[in-house]
Amino acid sequence: MVRVVFAPVLQRHVESPPLDVPGSTVRGVLDAAFAINPRARGYVLDDQGALRKHMLIFIDGVRISDRVKLTDAVKPDSQIYVMQSLSGG
Repeated sequence: MVRVVFAPVLQRHVESPPLDVPGSTVRGVLDAAFAINPRARGYVLDDQGALRKHMLIFIDGVRISDRVKLTDAVKPDSQIYVMQSLSGG
């Protein structure tokens, strides 16, 4: 099972405990996670199902490359970390 961890800052908006779910791509893993926690979907994905501009996803410490279709491969023992982008000056 893939471990999905939502950054603590997201907890201010919607309760999102870590989840262990199946999946072989980021899309599959997120679909499984959002089936358990549907409220989190709107904070992470836009209306088209793409990653929102202010969000980042890392697989085992490496940022994903496909922010639209979320096709990056995931290993069965991977950890996915979902967080908000930081900006400012």
